[in-house]
Amino acid sequence: MKKFINIIKNPKFKMISILTFLLFIYTTICAISYAKSVSQGLSDSVFRLHVIANSDSEEDQNLKYKVRDNLIEYMNSLIPQCENKKVVISKAQEHIEDFKQIAKNTIISEGYDYDVEVEIGNFEFPTKHYGDISFPAGFYDALKVKIGKAEGQNWWCVMFPPLCFVDISTGIVPEKSKNEMKNNMNEEEFALISDNKNSDIQFKFKLLEFFGSHGMLTAKK
Repeated sequence: MKKFINIIKNPKFKMISILTFLLFIYTTICAISYAKSVSQGLSDSVFRLHVIANSDSEEDQNLKYKVRDNLIEYMNSLIPQCENKKVVISKAQEHIEDFKQIAKNTIISEGYDYDVEVEIGNFEFPTKHYGDISFPAGFYDALKVKIGKAEGQNWWCVMFPPLCFVDISTGIVPEKSKNEMKNNMNEEEFALISDNKNSDIQFKFKLLEFFGSHGMLTAKK
């Protein structure tokens, strides 16, 4: 014990301890700064869709998917040639009442009388995987649809660049969708969501995932 106390009192040990602590603080600040920058870039590049079912019953879950399909079909008809996220959101806001009516008509046609809420905003998303494309947790602009009590499981996708109709069971995202993402992201951002083999990229993604899931990245707008 006495030997340990002498080591602690040693000026050289104190200096090493201080330098180690400062290095840790510096590394942490750099990691957070990097994660914030990339997370903000990803958030600025995509427009997502979030549909919440009335409940977890099989009937309500099936209804959720039918509402989803009709909303995506309508969105694709509005923007057949996706220009950029700003145009997409502008179109969505311009036709938000149409989205609400389409959702409501789908609900009624399926024999239900649930209310529906549709809003465009900046919302928190968990980490989500779409085939071989992954988005870390964080805040993203999205069209949110709440069916009835909105107490059922969520359904998430990316409306722009379009990933909503990707068959995630295959684990492969079509090259067309990837090319559209490349055109709307910088090289670093695209690598982070698409390269799941590079260990350096995997580590960076984990950083974003950790900070994002703990609310330390993109703040709600």
